[in-house]
Amino acid sequence: MLRRLFILLVLAGTPFAAGADEILLPGGLKAGGSAMAVEVIDGDTLTLDDGREVRLVGLQSPKLPLGRRGFKTWPLAGDAKAALERLALGRRLALYYGGRETDRHRRLLAHLTDAETGRWIQGAMLAQGMARVYTFEDNRSAIAEMLAIERAARAAKRGIWSHPYYAIRTPETVARDADSFQLVEGTVRDVAERKGKTFLNFGADWRSDFTVLVKSRDNKAFRAAGMALKDLEGRRIRVRGWIKSWNGPLIEATHPEQIETAGQSPAAR
Repeated sequence: MLRRLFILLVLAGTPFAAGADEILLPGGLKAGGSAMAVEVIDGDTLTLDDGREVRLVGLQSPKLPLGRRGFKTWPLAGDAKAALERLALGRRLALYYGGRETDRHRRLLAHLTDAETGRWIQGAMLAQGMARVYTFEDNRSAIAEMLAIERAARAAKRGIWSHPYYAIRTPETVARDADSFQLVEGTVRDVAERKGKTFLNFGADWRSDFTVLVKSRDNKAFRAAGMALKDLEGRRIRVRGWIKSWNGPLIEATHPEQIETAGQSPAAR
């Protein structure tokens, strides 16, 4: 019944209402057993009763310092932690994998569902606006579904999407956000290829304006997804990633899920 409801909602085009407990994990992932959640560390990390720590794959929630010296709490970090506690703490969770299974900190990189109800924890966090999609080239399962949930929450200004700290940046303003993870929306002025690298330039001066870089080794992933980078010239897109400073602000895109074709409405900031 829940699966049928999910499908009907998707077909209706409004699948992700606030607090939609019926959001279910897409199929095709590898089951990895189940365990009880005994501690929530922050909005995207928890500990299981067998001692393993899980980093909810595909998400980035507002961050807490967690002992890091000089680290400032991100806005709504406490709210995100509380949201995950409501969804997961004291519940038996089923683990699923669709890519790399552990990170360098030996945390599990898993999708989680409530073992009793089937509720997808990542989907619920995104629907409440308590996280944004955070992707890696070696962990791309269910990202299309997650992006759709995020877009609905952002349009409704739920959670983080009502706070300027998480507003979508523009190519003109993003330089001040170096060394942070951002969503940037703007029109690609031109696409250039040099020494096997592809550059999506958003301004007249590539030495100082915002650019998206795709290295030659990553081009095949875009081609496999049917995304021709040259065809993005003149298109309005939204790209997500870490802002680096290299001839102006730059995001390196390693996989196609980092780039979405945006609507005609201006970016939020």
